[in-house]
Amino acid sequence: MRITDLMIQETMILDLQATTKEAAIDELIASLAASGRINDPVLFKEKILAREAQSSTGIGGGIAMPHAKTKAVNEATVVFARSTGGVDYEALDEQPAHLFFMIAAPEGAGNVHLRTLAALSRLLIETEFTAQLMNARTPQDVAALFDAKQAEEEAREEQEAAQTAASQPAAEKAPAAQAAQAAPASKGFVVAVTACPTGIAHTFMAEDALKKKAREMGVDIRVETNGSEGAQNVLTPDEIARASGVIVAADKKVEMERFAGKPVLQTPVSDGIRKPEELINKALKGDAPTYRGTGAPSGGDAQEGKRGSVGSKIYKDLMNGISHMLPFVVGGGILLAVSFLLEQTLGADNPLVELLMSIGGGDNGAFHFLIPILAGFIALSIGDRPALMPGMVGGFMALNSGSGFLGGLAAGFLAGYVILLLRRAFAGLPKSLEGLKPILLYPVFGLLITGAVMFYLFDPVFSWLNEQLIDGLNNLGTGNAVLLGLVLGGMMAIDMGGPFNKAAYTFAIGVFTSSGNENGLMMAAVMAGGMVPPLAIALATTLFKHKFTETERKSGLTNYVLGLSFITEGAIPFAAADPLRVLTSCIIGSAIAGGLTQLWSLNVPAPHGGIFVAALSSNALLFILAVLIGAVVSGLILGFWKKPLASK
Repeated sequence: MRITDLMIQETMILDLQATTKEAAIDELIASLAASGRINDPVLFKEKILAREAQSSTGIGGGIAMPHAKTKAVNEATVVFARSTGGVDYEALDEQPAHLFFMIAAPEGAGNVHLRTLAALSRLLIETEFTAQLMNARTPQDVAALFDAKQAEEEAREEQEAAQTAASQPAAEKAPAAQAAQAAPASKGFVVAVTACPTGIAHTFMAEDALKKKAREMGVDIRVETNGSEGAQNVLTPDEIARASGVIVAADKKVEMERFAGKPVLQTPVSDGIRKPEELINKALKGDAPTYRGTGAPSGGDAQEGKRGSVGSKIYKDLMNGISHMLPFVVGGGILLAVSFLLEQTLGADNPLVELLMSIGGGDNGAFHFLIPILAGFIALSIGDRPALMPGMVGGFMALNSGSGFLGGLAAGFLAGYVILLLRRAFAGLPKSLEGLKPILLYPVFGLLITGAVMFYLFDPVFSWLNEQLIDGLNNLGTGNAVLLGLVLGGMMAIDMGGPFNKAAYTFAIGVFTSSGNENGLMMAAVMAGGMVPPLAIALATTLFKHKFTETERKSGLTNYVLGLSFITEGAIPFAAADPLRVLTSCIIGSAIAGGLTQLWSLNVPAPHGGIFVAALSSNALLFILAVLIGAVVSGLILGFWKKPLASK
């Protein structure tokens, strides 16, 4: 399959009119929709914006490659567009984007289109080729350029394959040391892995950039790609053993244990595209932390550490615990909420009520696992698998001692860092004892140290803190309670699923679980605050239709359902497109809703469910009223503040 089989001429836009990032995305999607290549423009845009939220697909050099793989795509397509004036696409090099390639990949498709997309990504590395595209006059000229360039690349690849095949027998006959000397022009050998979240574009662009730069430098390189169809060109144990160093240019998790004992340079996939020479030089010199296996590199320069602060590393570890805990919260919480609801009509002794309460929140139910799971997976994020068991046991000790959610958090971080310390302590052991570490030394000493610290120090301290927190919340005056509700409600809308949102929700869950599922005051505040943003978007798109595109109005309708279900993330596409107006208006309304729940002393004894658990509130009508007031305030602010489409 040729690139031009996907890059159909009818969809090309040689004079892109957009001047903003979202407008460019809308114009490209409109071309896809007009050609019948996608069946749901709203869903496709949501997927595109979700990918942009991970990292900009403006790769630099004047190129942007927005892409998504979704059921909204009927047929794999690449839309080519060109902007003479350029668009601020938040590119990695902070320069305007002039050439756009929107990649639409269908779910469950074969690998032919992925190979073609990989070939496209590799061609765009060459500045001479992109200059030719800027000067193309017609869609036919663009297609001819791609056909000629791909033919040239295919011929080169065939020539390289033939040369490799011709030299293979000699290499097989020679010893390993002689084989390493068979290519005297080589300045060394390195291996690399490239991967991006969707595995469509950046993965292969990084691969090609590393290969081309290695050829220029006279360095041998093998690159494994972790794309949409899984790992390709997988590195062999022999190649890893021979390499001077390893480059892992990835924005998602890749298999790391095979690199134990090697210098491993972990970096974002974008660095593989922008800084191939720097990465190759460092790998050749072994200028990278030695990966010790079952954990982070010994030098402490793990990918997260290089890309962010200590705070971002702690946040990542915390989110790993919370993300694994949430299914227990939602599943157990909903069943528990239903049991409360049925109890009002059937009575507490009803077998169905007893069953649901036992599964959801009993001594052996889902809620009983919240703190151990939270602690275990925080520990796992820090110290990898050896830390999971001591982390879960520490969390279980926190649950039974009364130190609750705070104790569980402490247990998770404690167990993770205990394992990191044990790795260093046992680093000098003979290699013959390496196998004992994961099966004997880490479990025994990790559990012993974590358990002792929890028993003698953390459990007593956090039990006292937990009691003080609950007592303080129970004795809050109305003014202070309203202020806390304002803060928690507003935090739910600041980043709609990000750190602030999760911090507020985590606090409410902590109060909820530590008080025996009875204190749902804080849960009422965060639930109301989280329901407001999507409902406000829905109201604004309904009441101020002339200020939103048809696509936005359709997407706005889905936000009625998302808002009522307490799924704040439904407002993210709108916030990404117009952050100042959307976020400001939503924060105001969410804060009002959260404050009203505390003014009216509303209690929601369920951690999730939105409108579907409103009946469990101490006053269902007032809870719904608090949400509606917040949504109407936010919707009106956004609607009046937003400029009409004609004046954009």
